[in-house]
Amino acid sequence: MCLILLLSISQVIFECLQILSKMRTTELIKEIQRLPMEKRILVIEKSIHSIRKEENSNLLKKAAVALYPEYKENKELTDFSTLDFESFYEAR
Repeated sequence: MCLILLLSISQVIFECLQILSKMRTTELIKEIQRLPMEKRILVIEKSIHSIRKEENSNLLKKAAVALYPEYKENKELTDFSTLDFESFYEAR
């Protein structure tokens, strides 16, 4: 009984959050439409830049996670890291 009640409450909360999210989006769109054309274009450019930045970050994180085992196990990839603590002298 409690589980059924909990599930129905969580469903109501989820539906309310969806409605609130849509309201905020519609309000945001209305506000953007009120802006002058230059500012609207700026909002679009900044939004696209933000999306691309987030996407690139996600891709880099996925790549790092995917390659981590290879760097951990394949010593050929980390051979030069043994030189990290040696002094470096530039030849002139």
